[in-house]
Amino acid sequence: MNAQDSSARMAEVLQELYARQPEHQVRPRLEPTKRAVELMGDPQRNYGIIHVTGTNGKTSTARLIERILLEHGLRTGRLTSPHLMSFSERIVLSGEPVTDEEFIACYEENIDLIELVDAQLVAEGEPRLTFFEALSALAFQLFSDAPIDVLVLEVGMGGEWDSTNVADADVAVFTDIDLDHTKSLGDTVEEIAQTKAGIIKPKSLVVSSIQQESVAQIIDSQAEHGVKFAGRDFFISDITPDGYGVRFSVEGIAGNYPLVWMPIMGEHQAHNAATAIIAVELFLGEGTRAIADEVLRAALADTVSPGRLHVVSKEPLVILDGAHNPAGARSLARAIQWQFAAPKTVGLIGILADKDIPATAYEFAGMFDEIVVTTAPGVRGLKAKEFAQELTEQGGNVVLIIDDPKAAYLKALALAGQNEAALFVTGSLYLIGEILGELREDVEDEES
Repeated sequence: MNAQDSSARMAEVLQELYARQPEHQVRPRLEPTKRAVELMGDPQRNYGIIHVTGTNGKTSTARLIERILLEHGLRTGRLTSPHLMSFSERIVLSGEPVTDEEFIACYEENIDLIELVDAQLVAEGEPRLTFFEALSALAFQLFSDAPIDVLVLEVGMGGEWDSTNVADADVAVFTDIDLDHTKSLGDTVEEIAQTKAGIIKPKSLVVSSIQQESVAQIIDSQAEHGVKFAGRDFFISDITPDGYGVRFSVEGIAGNYPLVWMPIMGEHQAHNAATAIIAVELFLGEGTRAIADEVLRAALADTVSPGRLHVVSKEPLVILDGAHNPAGARSLARAIQWQFAAPKTVGLIGILADKDIPATAYEFAGMFDEIVVTTAPGVRGLKAKEFAQELTEQGGNVVLIIDDPKAAYLKALALAGQNEAALFVTGSLYLIGEILGELREDVEDEES
């Protein structure tokens, strides 16, 4: 199959997958995914599993874990969601996105099994496999076929009933837990933590970022082998901004790692990196084997996290950050002060309608000197006019309302240039992906 044929067939496959119930319409059930992977021979049992959950920082932490494991010479897989620009970002083999040919082959070899489960579910009065349930099962099989040594597995939503939880974690990883997806996960951080703690299995070793005390107690109560908590069992210190990155020290379980550096910005990312380091210590030697200094430094220096305090221009300074909930917005506010020394700012914001609109608007309203509001791409995007009204009521200085994200970006960029301000594009990851795609097209046009 040539590249053109592969691209056309991949588009057909994705259309079939996207025709299923979308991933934001969550069904809290695990049994259908279990049926699918059982018919496939339980491929998720053929490699190690590092399972990552939390409210913010999951994807960055997963990328950091993956990169450290790769530097050790392991064959890795990574499953994350959502994607920013390309579906292939979700499924990564040894640091490279899955090819169309690899995914098509896996799909065509297993679609009959997926449809068999669909038929069983429909006969029982249940909806067929959702997009995310089908994708999870297919990805587990693809990783087995590769093959890989270890899968860094990001939870889609929650944990206990998330499709990824058919896998048993060797290491369960918890990033910061806060309020988000409250309609599906619960109205309190304790309810959310209880659901997320469902990824802990009897054999799991557990590591957690700093958590609220009530959340820490819930995680601790589920872990048979105890939990390695940041601030209690391992420590992060000396965190300082350093160019377009951050430098920090970690006192780990098995080793100490002084003044390491990575080209990912934000104080919170140092905490994500520390959690990733401990996850690798636990996976490789159950906390008895330190990571070699040269291995860790090389891995961190080569890690990227697109769409997370992602600098795409230096003159004017343009940063993309998918701060899509109140906790993420607070992290962005701290980074503006800490990493960027509180410059004059323009914010371009677009968010999804199913988020906590008042709380998110409250965080964003006082963050920027001037705000341009747009509508995030997709059916879930909150209309720019509605969010602008909420921001204004919260005291935000909304200067432009432009529904089209690309047009809004160009206006916001011009505004930042005129005012010698930094431009922060934030809110929905779908907005970040749209702008990244636009920037990539511009570069390709210039080079052609």
